[in-house]
Formats: sequence, C-alpha cells, structure tokens
Amino acid sequence: MLKTYRTPLVLAAGIAIGTGITLTQGVLADKATAKTEALPFRDLQTFVEILNRVKSDYVEPVDDKTLLENAVRGMLAGLDPHSAYLDEKEFQDINISTSGKFGGLGIEVQMQNGFVRVVSPIDDTPAAKAGIQPGDLIIKIDETSVKGLTLAEAVDKMRGEPGTKVQLTIAREGANAPVVVDLVRAEIKVASVKSKMLEPGMGYLRISSFTTETGSALEREMEKLKKDNGGDLKGLVLDLRNNPGGVLDAAVKVSDAFLESGSVVSIKGRELASARDFTARPGDLLKGAPIVVMINGGSASASEIVAGALQDQKRAVVVGSKSFGKGSVQTIMPLQSDAAIKLTTARYYTPNGRSIQGEGIEPDIAIRQLKVAKDEQQAAFEGIEEADLKGSLSNDKSKKKDKEEALKDKEAKAKEAKDAEQLAESDYALYEALNLLKGLVIVRAR
Repeated sequence: MLKTYRTPLVLAAGIAIGTGITLTQGVLADKATAKTEALPFRDLQTFVEILNRVKSDYVEPVDDKTLLENAVRGMLAGLDPHSAYLDEKEFQDINISTSGKFGGLGIEVQMQNGFVRVVSPIDDTPAAKAGIQPGDLIIKIDETSVKGLTLAEAVDKMRGEPGTKVQLTIAREGANAPVVVDLVRAEIKVASVKSKMLEPGMGYLRISSFTTETGSALEREMEKLKKDNGGDLKGLVLDLRNNPGGVLDAAVKVSDAFLESGSVVSIKGRELASARDFTARPGDLLKGAPIVVMINGGSASASEIVAGALQDQKRAVVVGSKSFGKGSVQTIMPLQSDAAIKLTTARYYTPNGRSIQGEGIEPDIAIRQLKVAKDEQQAAFEGIEEADLKGSLSNDKSKKKDKEEALKDKEAKAKEAKDAEQLAESDYALYEALNLLKGLVIVRAR
C-alpha cells in the first residue's frame, strides 16, 4: 500500500532536491519482480567475470560489499539524474528537512556532465547570500575536484557543522574565469512563505520552497496581508522564482488555495494503478482577485506544478522566464538491508495534460532580468504642470483643497513614485509584475 512521504527530498544537510516522493513498503518492488523477464545468463556471467577480475587484479584489495554497492549505484545513476541508491545513512538523512530546519549551505543541486549543477539557492542561506546562482557548475570543493565524484560524495564534502568554512570553485556562464566563493556553513531555517504589501491593495507572497508547513504558512500570511490592507486584497504577486520545489502535497495545497474547482496536477507512470489526479476544493482565498505568478530557470518541480495549475485554469498570468522542467516523481523503496533506492516512477502533468518534464512552464509574458540604473540628472528635474503656472484657472468640478491637504497629497504621490523607482532598481522583474497586476485590477474593476 502506497503511503505519501511528506518531506522534501534532501540528499544532505542544507542541499535539497525538490520533488514529490512516495514511500512504499516493497509492494512495487514485488510487483515489478513478478513481471520482469529473466536476466540473460550470459550477461550475468559477464558481470561475475568482471567482479572476479577486479577482486583479483585491481591494484588494491576491494571487498565484495563495496563492489556490489558501487555496481548498484552505477545502475541507478545511469537511468536518470534523480534515481539513486541510498545507503543506511543516506536513507536516514533524507528525513533531515521535514521540519524545514537543517544544517549546510542551502542549495539544491543535481549532477550534470560530471559536475554538480546548482538548480537554485534557498532564500536567506549562506549560498544565497554569497551570490550562488541557478545554473552555476561547482567544479571544486575546497581543493577536491568534483569530476569523478558521485553526487552523494560531492554533497557529503559540502555539508558539515555550522560555523565551519568551505570554498567552492564555480564555472559560471558569462564569467571569463572560474568564480571562487568562500562560505560558512550554517543551520538552515527555511521560512518557506513571506509576505508584504507592495502598494495599497496589492499583496506580495514569496514561497522559497515547499515544506510540510507551507500550506498552513500561506494561510497565515494571507490573513496577515488582508489585515495590513484593512480588508480583502485587490490583487497578488506570487513569487516562485528560484524555488527548487519540495513536497507534492504542499504544491497541491497552495494551488487549491486560489482555485474553486478542477484539476491541480495528475501523476502517471507505467502502471495504471499508480495514476492519481489531485483536484481543487471550493474556496478561493483571494475571491477571484487577479494573480501574477513569477517564475524563472530556478523554479522547479512543486513550483512548476503551482504555476502550471494556475496557468492552465486561467486563474493567473505567469511572467518571467522558462522554468527548470523537473516534472518527474521519485519513489523511495526501502530494502531489507536498511538501505533504499530512490526510483523515478512517474511524471507530473498539468490540468491541460502538459508534461512538465524537460519542457518546463513557459511564461505568458516574458520578463528579462535587467539592472535598472538611476538617472541622477533626470531625477533632479521636476516637470512643470498647468497648475504650477501663475494665475492658472482652478478646476471648477474638483473639490477645493486647502494648502495643507494639497501638500499631503503631493508628498504621498512623491513617496509612491520613489517607492516604485526603488523597486525598479532593486528588482525590475517584480516592478514589471506589479505594473501588470495593477492593469489586471483596473480591467477587472471595469
């Protein structure tokens, strides 16, 4: 009987891979064994021959357990980037981020061409603060080259006690030379949901990862936004940029929070019995108010499920750049030896039947990541309006305001303009997303 394994998949302290995981007690393994054809005798002979040759002729003695474990690791690693063998310690470590609190660097990684590729840094962690970027290739950890290491070995070298130092050498697109980054390991406390008001009526919700607490945290933050606004929101920006994913159930809950009905995501594998369809229940926390969802190349797995669900159901406009494209399901299968295997068993599909795997989510509106610089000369000059001219006529239809009230209005508008300018300088993509949201709110009001 399948049982949902409700934690993000964590390979090592502070280095997580976001995915939906199920835990099986051997049913799938038994089922697969019954249907699998007998292994070719000659291939088994070849395997045993190689095993014996290595044992007798390798430069150093190697025990049978190590050889067989390496063979199993290689078999699973050759399937896809996410299938893997987990020894007893690695199997125990997979539970480490259940509470959203763990030690390490705070990056989600996978193997690519023999190097460790950064999928995404986690907000407010040593990796994010040091400027680690999605797409970075880690080529050295301290003085050790990553080439030739397994992902588990590379991860093991990056993790350690909080307060200890580690140096990463990174190959980055656009950089003329390798980038060397010094980091201090820390205890990672992931606050998966944060919120703030961008403007009156316009809320901002940032989800950095999907943990077991994300669904309830989202509800709390939404109530906080409504309270800060003095009532219901006019619109919301949902920021899923650089979100590596996490728990499938959390992605379903976040999508469901803004949907009244219909499909959220479906899972399909080789076995028809393993297919599942997750649907939304009545109740929209925003009561139909417009949503703009932000994604980029660091948005993977669970964050792609949310973006795809809201996009297909025409509940939100998705902006940014194409997402990562991690649309597969991994199942953890415990073994009798207290180890386990992590096996890719299914794919995710959006409500319209699109496969996320290898394709990602294409935004409805592309927003390039630009750096906006302030023009000091232009900022120093304030334009002149008709009302500023000496002897200009007053507007006979408008309510007369005293000088103090008019001054307050002018100061409020100046502050709003300054806030918009600062937002454009610090996060241009969010600035554009907010402008789009304001446009949607106006259209809805009309």
